[in-house]
This record gives sequence, structure tokens and C-alpha cells, in this order.
Amino acid sequence: TNRDGSYGPQVCGITTFGSSGMQLPSGPTEFRGGRGRGIFDSGATPSATTVIDMIEIATIGNAVDFGDDVHSRQEGHAAFASATRGVMAGGLTPTILTSITYITIPSQGGANDFGDLKTLVARNVGLSNSVRGISGGGTPNNAAPQLNALEFVTIASTGDGTSFGSLTRAHAGQGACASPTRGLFAGGYNADGNTNIIDFITIATFGEAQDFADLTDDPNHLAGCSNSTRGLFGGGQAPSNVNTIVYVTIATQGNAIDFGDLAQGGNNGKIDYLGACASETRGLFGGGQTPTKINTIQFVTIATTGNSIDFGDLTVARRFPMGFSDVHGGLAQ
Repeated sequence: TNRDGSYGPQVCGITTFGSSGMQLPSGPTEFRGGRGRGIFDSGATPSATTVIDMIEIATIGNAVDFGDDVHSRQEGHAAFASATRGVMAGGLTPTILTSITYITIPSQGGANDFGDLKTLVARNVGLSNSVRGISGGGTPNNAAPQLNALEFVTIASTGDGTSFGSLTRAHAGQGACASPTRGLFAGGYNADGNTNIIDFITIATFGEAQDFADLTDDPNHLAGCSNSTRGLFGGGQAPSNVNTIVYVTIATQGNAIDFGDLAQGGNNGKIDYLGACASETRGLFGGGQTPTKINTIQFVTIATTGNSIDFGDLTVARRFPMGFSDVHGGLAQ
């Protein structure tokens, strides 16, 4: 009502909403998630590191220490998240891992055991919507052969990976990103060399990946991130390091389009082995190798095109700091 009580309905007593109306958030405040945190996990300096770094995506500044992973996870691993939980799977430490661990993103602290993948794998990549996280590709020997297997977990629970389906061909060193419905796996390498192929899956169903389109080049060890509409892929080797950023519209099928260049981190932004994360507005690329291990974090505005801008620094210079966030495109926030 107005302050004098003269207009509007007066609601008295206990009232609940049914099928319509505002729904208030529930649960402890620290576990509601979705606050815009980006995470870069683990990697190699070149020696192994278990460091997990955190940034606030909407700001500009250096990363701060979040805690530690259970494993160092060198040479690439799957990383994905819901609005509250981040998950890391596979990698090398220096033996190949099946281990899956998780963190609670709204709080700070070390990783906890989640379960195990079905297969020993490194150089795999991950993507997710708000429910399912998927690990794809990689290699069981950190070299050859490469794998085409896709495994999934339910992020809110714990447990071992379950078979999802297969990529269109065996790959390792890909980039990955997602909308709430689709997941994309791009680039990478196999026994035939580098590839420019982009595969897509429908995250809510099981089955085989399908051809989406092609990248503008054929890099391996590129990084992928997305909002709910656009997917970005940046950096990698083709076969020498590249600074290219390209984009696709995830809901449609079509070849990647030039977005701009990685412009930070030395070597004219030509970086491989980097990590990435995103919000609905910003895509961030962190760390990597030029060939010097770097601590640079750089960002772009996803809805536009253009070269990256300096964001800040990781706490430790390293390659393969695989990234995720609590507001990425797979969550449709």
C-alpha cells in the first residue's frame, strides 16, 4: 500500500506463492553461487602445482589464492562447473589420472574427492550445463593414442563417470564450451595431425557427437569459453603458437568467424596451453606458454569483436591452468 495505507491490497498473515509469483532463494547464502567467480585450476610451472586461483570476472585485478587441488593435474584436464560447484577430472601428475575432485565455488578452500573417470586420461577437456558435466577426448598416455570417449557426471552429486557417447573421431588437446543445451568440442590433434573440426553434442541426451562446422585454422591445445549464445576459441598451436580468437553462434551450425587476437602475455599474444572461463559478458584467457610460462589474464567482451585487454595476473605463472566459472554460458544466467 501507499505509506498512508490508502491504496492497494493489504496482505495479512502467512502467505505462500503457488505456480506464479516471486520465488525467493533458499539455502545458506554462501552456497547459492552465481556471483561471477572465475577459477583457474592447477597446471605446470613447469613443475607440478596444485594451486587454484580465483578472480571476480566483472572487475579487473590479480587472481587470489582459492585453495589447492588434490592433484597437480599437469598437461590438461577436464574442468566444468554449476553455479555452486566446480569439478576437475583427469590430467597427469606425473602419472595419468582417473581422479575427479570438486570445489564449492562460493567458499574458499581445497578440493574434495568426487569419484573417478572410467578411463585414465590427460589432455581431455570439459563442458557443462547446470546439471551435467562432460569430459571428452584426451589421451591415456599423454601422447598417443587419442580417445573419442565422452563421460558425464551429475555435478550436484558425487560418483564415478558414466559413458555418454563418442566424439566424431579421436582427439586430444581440444577447446570446449557450452550453452544450456549444446556442448562444443573444437580443434585438437590425433594420429592424422591437427584438425579444424568442431563437434557438438546435446548435453541432456546421450549419444554420438555430430559435425558442427570448422575453425578458421587447425590449432591444438586452444582454450574455449562461452556465454549462452556465443562460443569463443583462442590460442593454441597450428603448428606454431597462434594468437587467434574466433567465435561461433552455438545454437546454429556454421564455420567459426574471426573475433580478434590475444594481445597480452608476450610473443605477440601467441600462446598455447592456456585456460579460459566466461560470464555472460566477458571471456577470459589465463596463463599458458609462449614458450615461457606466463601468469597473464586477458579478457574480451563476448558480444563484440576485438583484441583482448589486460585483466591482471595469476598467482603463479603456469601452463594448463584449466578454467571454469559459476556464471558461464551453460548455466543461462
